[in-house]
Amino acid sequence: MGIKGVLFDFSGTLFRIEPVTSWLRAALDETGVRVGSDDFERYARELAAAGALPGGSAPHRVPESLAGLWSTRDENAGRHRAAYIGLAHRVELPDPRLHDVLYERHKTPPAWQPYPDAAEVLGGLRRRGVGVAVVSNIGWDPRPVFLAHGLDMFVDAYVLSYRHGVQKPDTRLFRAGCEALGHDPRNVLMVGDDRNADGGAARLGCAVHFVDHLPVDERPEGLRPVLALVDTAPIRPGA
Repeated sequence: MGIKGVLFDFSGTLFRIEPVTSWLRAALDETGVRVGSDDFERYARELAAAGALPGGSAPHRVPESLAGLWSTRDENAGRHRAAYIGLAHRVELPDPRLHDVLYERHKTPPAWQPYPDAAEVLGGLRRRGVGVAVVSNIGWDPRPVFLAHGLDMFVDAYVLSYRHGVQKPDTRLFRAGCEALGHDPRNVLMVGDDRNADGGAARLGCAVHFVDHLPVDERPEGLRPVLALVDTAPIRPGA
């Protein structure tokens, strides 16, 4: 077997964040704030345009005052929080508590759904004896999300940017993933949805496979090719 370990991105690869409307509704319910339907739709549109939902759509425009913070947001938890709350503050919400509540909501298991074939593919890798690590640009610990959705049993290691102080495509993060699995990068496959960030693994010698960052119901089988790649990958000489 040529591939002995697989690195997976988190958001947009194994899991997808809830729609901005569900995110906003949950925060309103938690705070007890009531708004009319027209205002609700307006707030949702403005939050989406601002890029305030981590894992959601990218900002239409990053304000100059947040540009530096945005570019390094995944290097530590404080920067991640400040960047996204800063974007949320571009929207004038009906209660100032909502900015913090929205940020905290996105870190909870109910805010995330695994892609339909995630359990099948991760389980298939486990049965094949292939190690799995999650390598993610993120500002918080996603392990409770994996636990709540029953996928934690398939993950051997988590390599999270905010804990290492570097973010993909920096090869140090991919190297840490390979080392956690105990495999040479030439025997490791990186699976992600971002050609720039996740594509950085190729510079280390990893094979790379991309999936589309789509809503859960629009990508029922995007991960299944990973099993075929593992089964057919040639053994690399010296690896």
